[in-house]
Amino acid sequence: MPNRTETREGDERYFEEDARTRRSGFDEHLLEEPLSDLPTRPPLLFRGEDSVTDAMRGMQRERTGVALITEDGSAKTRLIGVFTERDVLFRIVDRGRNPAALKLSEVMTPDPEVLPADASIAWVLNKMAVGGFRHIPVVDDDGCPSAVVSVRDVVQFLVEFFPSAVLNLPSHYEAGHFKDREGA
Repeated sequence: MPNRTETREGDERYFEEDARTRRSGFDEHLLEEPLSDLPTRPPLLFRGEDSVTDAMRGMQRERTGVALITEDGSAKTRLIGVFTERDVLFRIVDRGRNPAALKLSEVMTPDPEVLPADASIAWVLNKMAVGGFRHIPVVDDDGCPSAVVSVRDVVQFLVEFFPSAVLNLPSHYEAGHFKDREGA
């Protein structure tokens, strides 16, 4: 007959296994899908010599939080930097700098982390989770940008893949709505 410690550990193991089983409803094969399955938009491109003000206006116009900087401002040359809304806050506003007087090369993040077009969604999530990035530039074999993946793109992909689980929720959150208490 098992002692109390063995029984308690056995019970805990039972409940942990049960929790893993409940979570496994998520299709882990989604993580192996290529990032090309994500809904992305073409990148907003600038040169390092362009003004921060121009980039900020472009980001507002395109409703994006990121601009990519290439050697000549086109997708045909190598990616040299990234400029995000965080840069506006921490490298410009927080330091009392005038965006009209700054070039992107002065406040961009040079040589940003990137992914190749054939990377998986798992790699996108890895870069975002480990690196703390909200945007990941996608480049070709020559280092030229072809797209940008954002957190919003990943969320949209998940909503499209699980529409009934996400879109069919009641209009207001109700505490305990997801708790199914079976038994006594």
